[in-house]
Amino acid sequence: MYIIVGLGNPEEKYFKTFHNMGYLAVGDCAAKLGVKFKKKQCESYVAEANIKGEKVVLARPVTYMNNSGRAVKQLLAKYKCTPDELIVLYDDYDIPKGKIRIRPDGSAGTHNGMRSIIAEIGTAKFKRIRIGIRDEEVNIPIINYVLANVKPEDYNLFVSACERATEAAIAIASGEKFEIVMTKFNG
Repeated sequence: MYIIVGLGNPEEKYFKTFHNMGYLAVGDCAAKLGVKFKKKQCESYVAEANIKGEKVVLARPVTYMNNSGRAVKQLLAKYKCTPDELIVLYDDYDIPKGKIRIRPDGSAGTHNGMRSIIAEIGTAKFKRIRIGIRDEEVNIPIINYVLANVKPEDYNLFVSACERATEAAIAIASGEKFEIVMTKFNG
């Protein structure tokens, strides 16, 4: 079993911001798997799917980014999962826009949502798919940048990045070797 969590902020005004790439990507996962976010539990909107006979839980925390860890901790407890069965999709300012990076673990970097998850579950050893958002041409404080709407001219770039993140998350959840998924999508 896997829990795939997309980080973001729940209010509609944040939906098209850089900080909601995780929400968008997990939404793409739900669409690809033919499920909808119907339930609200564990401070998240949740959808349940089946991949190759295995249950997969998709979640969008409603705790706001900086408290994402509360929802993730509750989800792991409810579904009796370990951090090894967790995949987190999120925006990453340290990666150029439109690129994705998949890692088996690591630090939170500059991301407060990831800091919250690591603090709440007590480990950084969980899978993550990072969606790059950095634009070298923009020189404003990170907090202002991540809460800004994606520029129309970059929309297709981010749609493509979210689609690749979705494919990677589903590949991991379907049992494909993690190293192979990393090689395929990190290149």
